[in-house]
Amino acid sequence: MSSSDETETVPSYSHRRQAGATSARSLLVTVFGEYLLPQDRPVWTSTLLRVLGGLGVEEKSARQALNRMAGGGWIESERSGRRVRWRLTGHGRTLLAEGAERIYGFGRDRDSWDGRWLVLLASVPESKRDLRHQLRTRLTWAGLGSPAPGLWISPHASREAEAKQVVERLGLEPVVFSFCGPFAGIGSERAMVEQAWHLGDLAAAYDGFLGEFAGMRPEPGEQVLLAQIRLVDHWRRFPQLDPQLPLELLPAHWIGLRAANVFRDLHQAWHGPAQKHWASLVEED
Repeated sequence: MSSSDETETVPSYSHRRQAGATSARSLLVTVFGEYLLPQDRPVWTSTLLRVLGGLGVEEKSARQALNRMAGGGWIESERSGRRVRWRLTGHGRTLLAEGAERIYGFGRDRDSWDGRWLVLLASVPESKRDLRHQLRTRLTWAGLGSPAPGLWISPHASREAEAKQVVERLGLEPVVFSFCGPFAGIGSERAMVEQAWHLGDLAAAYDGFLGEFAGMRPEPGEQVLLAQIRLVDHWRRFPQLDPQLPLELLPAHWIGLRAANVFRDLHQAWHGPAQKHWASLVEED
């Protein structure tokens, strides 16, 4: 669930279906963060296969995802006869804890805005396409938007340190310049925001989330466990998609706020029953 895992691909608004996309690996990350992290108990392979099977993942894909995550240092195995069970490594716990901190509080609270913008001018030649792609990927991850080629902006001036780190790691200090200040009198601030972040696509992604989960009432037991996993797996993509713009820059009655409230309410309502059922599965196996 961690946004710091650099092997993840940063979703784009133009591919908003990614906000609801699932994979065996993604679902495993969600299961580990939702159940292994807080309960700190190892789990048999058969339990994980059973749960992922309930989510529509084939056994072969589930085993491949387990092996990949073990190879990435997230989990480690211990054998008992012919059976194998898994526990989180220290590295895995750190990544999941960082992700949980960002995910569960995401979308509700907004800091007051002082009206200042962070502006980056980046002149990377067309001949260095790979470098331009890396810059775009990492600045997008940091929440910056690009209203025009070579121009990056953020209403969070405090993100300059993160942007500077990205630029330095890519060796682009000679061709990137930063400024910080308020919007001036030419053009429209709202139009600039729309060109940089395409809020209509983001709103559609939130609408898809609400369409799937708002009003859902799963039965106790396995169904509430599976619903909770789907809920968190879907929601944890939004910190990658949503730059958390100040309310002053968002449309009235912004759908993201409603979606955040729905996530919080459902997660709280399902948390206890889902944790209880998970514990019963671990005991049963």
